[in-house]
Amino acid sequence: MTDDLLNTALSLRDKQEPFVLVKIVHTVGSVPREAGAGMIVTKAGRLDGTVGGGKLEARCLLECEDMLSGQKKETTRFHKWRLDSDIGMTCGGSVQVYFELHFGCDWRVVIFGAGHCAQSLCRVLSVLPCRIVVVDTRSDWLSKLPVHSHIEAVTVESHTDYVHSLKETDFVVLMTMGHSTDSPVLVKILKRFQANLPYLGVIGSEAKRARLVKDLQTAHLNECSDAFFCPVGLDIGGNTPGDIAISVAAQLLAVKDKLGSSIEP
Repeated sequence: MTDDLLNTALSLRDKQEPFVLVKIVHTVGSVPREAGAGMIVTKAGRLDGTVGGGKLEARCLLECEDMLSGQKKETTRFHKWRLDSDIGMTCGGSVQVYFELHFGCDWRVVIFGAGHCAQSLCRVLSVLPCRIVVVDTRSDWLSKLPVHSHIEAVTVESHTDYVHSLKETDFVVLMTMGHSTDSPVLVKILKRFQANLPYLGVIGSEAKRARLVKDLQTAHLNECSDAFFCPVGLDIGGNTPGDIAISVAAQLLAVKDKLGSSIEP
């Protein structure tokens, strides 16, 4: 991939825009472009690069359009075409073309709290195809978050202020300073969404869960007592921030996989 194509691909990924990378990997005989030629195609059409123009490029654009339509789950294709019989060109050569679909990142994880566990969780999640929003009242802790294009730090006066910005497709994790700050956020989230978020977890013990359930009862949200995970994460042992981060990330992935690989924004 040329530097220009690489920069275009990185820019599209940062903007969460799906695209197809098209690459000529092998040629024989007379062809418009040699092996190594490539282009990037979005839903709007060819964005950068070329595989030679004309009928070959038009055929490649049709393949990209089909892949970007979302009707099929395949993320790669590989075609061997004779340019005369398969493409309708006068060239007598043949090409092998590789197509690779890159999805926009629609999975968003919102973390309330920027403490040690949240910092570790961000590092684990940053290698996954998701957008991460970290909400806290403490700008000094937010400044310690890993620098990553998919991590957004949001400073608020109160953690509950951000609840109105949540989407019904968000995966939400509460790990603020303690019960006194987690509980109001949980109550406000459940008042707005009831049990309709794909994932809602609160860091803490079984004892903390019991206290949270009592808070929900006081808020007349008895029906939501099973609408959140607490303790949060899969039981893999260990209680360091790193251990907790891995267990929570594993649970998030498990829930996402159960719901389906595509989370619509």
